Amino acid sequence: MNDNTGSSKLRRSRSQRLLTGVCGGIGSFFGVDANIVRLAFVAFALLTSGTGFLLYIIAWLVMPEEGGESSMLEHLIRNFQGKKSDR
Repeated sequence: MNDNTGSSKLRRSRSQRLLTGVCGGIGSFFGVDANIVRLAFVAFALLTSGTGFLLYIIAWLVMPEEGGESSMLEHLIRNFQGKKSDR
């Protein structure tokens, strides 16, 4: 990570997480406080009848965690393919 200039890759944060680290990761990437990102997600969710929650879930699925190379969605697809080939 760069100091106060954001990280070079968009990743879910392990240290600045309340739920899944999405807002902490976005804040770190853009060099802003994670609480501002959280407030933006909540405001967007309230103003768009829940679309912000959908975007948060999508971000959680596609953003890999800090230190990891694959996203939650990649893990789910691999597990599904593994179980399907076991049949």
